[in-house]
Amino acid sequence: MYDLEACREFYQGKRVLVTGHTGFKGSWLCRILLLAGAQVTGYSLKPPTDPALFHILGMEAEMDSVEGDIRQLEQLRQTFERVQPEIVIHLAAQPIVRDSYQKPVYTYETNVMGTVNLLECARLCPSVKSLLNVTTDKVYENREWEYGYRECDPLDGYDPYSNSKSCSELVTHSYQKAFFGDGRCAVSTARAGNVIGGGDFANDRIIPDCVRAQAAKKEIVVRNPYSTRPFQHVLEPLFAYLEIMQRQYENPAFQGYYNVGPDDCDCVTTGRLVTMFCELWGPEARWVNRHDGGPHEANFLKLDCSKLKQTFGWTPCWHIGEALQKTVEWSKAYLEGQDMRPVTDRQIRGYFGD
Repeated sequence: MYDLEACREFYQGKRVLVTGHTGFKGSWLCRILLLAGAQVTGYSLKPPTDPALFHILGMEAEMDSVEGDIRQLEQLRQTFERVQPEIVIHLAAQPIVRDSYQKPVYTYETNVMGTVNLLECARLCPSVKSLLNVTTDKVYENREWEYGYRECDPLDGYDPYSNSKSCSELVTHSYQKAFFGDGRCAVSTARAGNVIGGGDFANDRIIPDCVRAQAAKKEIVVRNPYSTRPFQHVLEPLFAYLEIMQRQYENPAFQGYYNVGPDDCDCVTTGRLVTMFCELWGPEARWVNRHDGGPHEANFLKLDCSKLKQTFGWTPCWHIGEALQKTVEWSKAYLEGQDMRPVTDRQIRGYFGD
């Protein structure tokens, strides 16, 4: 099992550039990298939420944090030139499906041209040896099939968010073939499913909605309790990203396209997820079904992660029950006013078996 000590052995002293570092996943990832002794630089807009995990953990004082727009090529290029990163992970995105219906142009500018800009900077920066573009499980043409989508299945996301991420995949594939075929830099994409965990304050996500409802002592409103999604704790894909970046750094033969998702037992309906959340939170938690007739979203979606498992021996560590328990534990500690850095660090060390 890839533990925090093994992570330290590789990432200690490595120059790592993380785009989107002020977001939910970015903040957790940067905290892990700092614990592993990496030299971390982040490039991102201001945190997308208030409150924000990035500020709650005091991350700005612990790392090289650059406020910048991924759409601005010149500022991003200057950051690459100054930092000379060895490893790059691309998390910056407009990540909300419903927002993409309201702001399709911004979504495509950020998710497609942002990827072009990142890859162009990596092309011009000879220090980069390992690059990972994180997309989404929604990149696939979703036919509502019961089997998990594989890396060889067609890419054709339906809504502007999903489709822009399909485009981001294609841009990455093109750059890898056209500019990185000499093996100087290994390039991969990771297609991750829905993540949950403490510190997610995003709008229009089910678990943050649940926590906000409890903080306000209100019932939880669920738009579509029958949609099935693969849910995993945020540390699950982050562990996979760290392993992919390390292994392809050491051997470019590991570069490729990887699904990163939970086991079939963790693909549950939204209604079941919220029911489990309420059971863990306590008797005061309750939810109500209130479909709002919103824009199209997939009803059934899951991934086949056989490639990741067979290539790296990877397997999920926390199933849905434990993932929710950790999320509730973190959220209650936050609402009680606890110092969240040690709470966060305990969960990281607990996951990695440190």
